[in-house]
Amino acid sequence: MNDEKNRNEEEEEELEYITVYDDDGREHVFELFTVLEVNGKEYAVLYPVDEDEDDEDEDEAIILRIETDEDGEETLVDIEDEEEWNLVAAAWEALIENEDDDKP
Repeated sequence: MNDEKNRNEEEEEELEYITVYDDDGREHVFELFTVLEVNGKEYAVLYPVDEDEDDEDEDEAIILRIETDEDGEETLVDIEDEEEWNLVAAAWEALIENEDDDKP
């Protein structure tokens, strides 16, 4: 039982947080929930952790494509292509459905 508790505490400590800046230069902190791979590209699924209590989208994930810049650093970019967005959204929904099916 203690091993399970320690494992859960370690998992919580390993959460990865990402800071994203909006068009107005405001900082938003997100928890990296998972990385999806769709058609050879990777996408970060992020949940906000610092949003206001009154924010309607508080529990909604955002998905950004992971790219590598000219310096070899990973960057997150918006998905602007509707077809690409639909494929990624479908992959995310399938993952969520599979997780729901796995729960007892």
